Amino acid sequence: YLAMAATMLVDIDHLLANPVYDPGRCSIGTHPLHDFFPIALYVLLCFIPMSRYVGVGLVTHMALDSLDCQLTNGVWFV
Repeated sequence: YLAMAATMLVDIDHLLANPVYDPGRCSIGTHPLHDFFPIALYVLLCFIPMSRYVGVGLVTHMALDSLDCQLTNGVWFV
């Protein structure tokens, strides 16, 4: 549970955005830890036994952020 909950710390990269909070902004593709290369690394973490829970948590987080982009802006990513 703690490993999966800790994956929400990936949202720390939202502090780099200007403005920090924008209700209409899609995080997938606009924040450094929500970009396509890190997401590919998160998928790879799912296949390494020692990091499987963290990988699943991060992939789930990105999938939910992508769903939020779809519901908010009508696109899956920017």
